[in-house]
Amino acid sequence: MTITTCIFDAYGTLFDVAAAARVVAEEPGREKLAAVWPQIAADWRAKQLEYSWLRAVAGTYVPFWEVTKDGLDWAMERAGLQDDLELRERLLALYWELPAYKEVPFMLAHLKAAGKNCAILSNGNKDMLEGAVDSAGVGTYLDALISVDKVETFKPAREVYDLVGARFGYAPEEVLFVSSNGWDAAHAAAYGFNTVWVNRMGLPMDRLPGKPGRVLSDLSTIPELV
Repeated sequence: MTITTCIFDAYGTLFDVAAAARVVAEEPGREKLAAVWPQIAADWRAKQLEYSWLRAVAGTYVPFWEVTKDGLDWAMERAGLQDDLELRERLLALYWELPAYKEVPFMLAHLKAAGKNCAILSNGNKDMLEGAVDSAGVGTYLDALISVDKVETFKPAREVYDLVGARFGYAPEEVLFVSSNGWDAAHAAAYGFNTVWVNRMGLPMDRLPGKPGRVLSDLSTIPELV
């Protein structure tokens, strides 16, 4: 069946989540952060995801922005920087301006030229996604920004993936779902989507019921698949 719709995860897939810590670490007077920014970036992302899963299981949903702040607070405390409130605010501000990976505009432009629907399906709340999309300048290529806020739970809950069909009206087999999270691509595959795992870090395959249909190192060849 022909692929009609290309759905992308946002954070880590289209947008570089490590950029906030990396950029701030390069600013004058940020020597303490410069020494630990890779750890903070990794811990921030790990806790952001862990807290979303735990909240989904426990039924204690809050918007992803609250999860993002909680994850940063944990990461900063682990690095001994929890008292630097100005640094915290600076890092959080830049999370609304994450850059897209360099291949993203070209890739999306080619998909739209081929007549494909393109959208984001993300844990991020709508205003977070709008900020990242506007900052990266890729809004013209996207038909929808779909947030889990509509169902008040997080990926990989099935009701999150249901949002794609509700928005576009296509069967799962007509959808190409792309994520940099192996667990997300695996669950999307089990749901019935065609899937691509963008494995930028060369990680092992997750041991989960579903398996991504393709594994790529970046997004540049996505248009060739559809």
